[in-house]
Amino acid sequence: MSVPYSRGTAAPTTIPTPPSIPTAAPGPAAAPSPSPGLGPTGPTTLLVIAKEPVPGRVKTRLTPPYSPGQAAALAEAALRDTLDVVSRAPARRRVLVLDGRPGPWMPAGFEVLPQAGGGLDERLAAAFAAHADGPALLVGMDTPQITTDLLAPVLAPDAWRECDAWFGPARDGGFWALGLAAPDPALLRGVPMSTDHTGAVQRARLTGAGLRVRDLPRLRDVDTAADATAVARQAPGSRFASRLAGFAAS
Repeated sequence: MSVPYSRGTAAPTTIPTPPSIPTAAPGPAAAPSPSPGLGPTGPTTLLVIAKEPVPGRVKTRLTPPYSPGQAAALAEAALRDTLDVVSRAPARRRVLVLDGRPGPWMPAGFEVLPQAGGGLDERLAAAFAAHADGPALLVGMDTPQITTDLLAPVLAPDAWRECDAWFGPARDGGFWALGLAAPDPALLRGVPMSTDHTGAVQRARLTGAGLRVRDLPRLRDVDTAADATAVARQAPGSRFASRLAGFAAS
């Protein structure tokens, strides 16, 4: 997962929802009641770390062959697909850890936490530190092929029985998911990010701390045009695949 720099921190906010969709008061100890259209309540907080899909600031490795506007449109589609899956998955809370501002792509039922400053390791650490009151699973916006079935093992009622961490490796050597039964920012700080050995170092950090780790399937995240084509084939019914097909046909 690759998330750009964002300065400053702020308290979580909740995206307004229509009157028919109730929202619980924010706060680290609050576990919101499920809203209509959302998945059931579960024991785990779901975090999505993402960047506002602005042309020239997201998916720059897709340019060329795609224009900055097309790359941003693909990023938005991937983010929408990810947020849709998280919306339907069982969760205690659903939080978007965002660099930028929410847009019309933002569904109801999510809290928004601005990303902290520093490197990616610091931003991931801060996201977990802000939700250290129970199990948390963090995913990025670069894997629009994720499904509720793929996340199901981490979100099951017994997911944390004899398990301290869940790890989702990425094909490029990083990781697409990280779950912690007892979130500890020290488990992420100092891990070298955006390298071909990031995932190995992060997983070794977990086991080195004595944690019992379970693995999720290895996924391909979207960095290049070749990645985009391959991932679209894996998720033919996704917004991402539809948007990519539209560009290919134009």
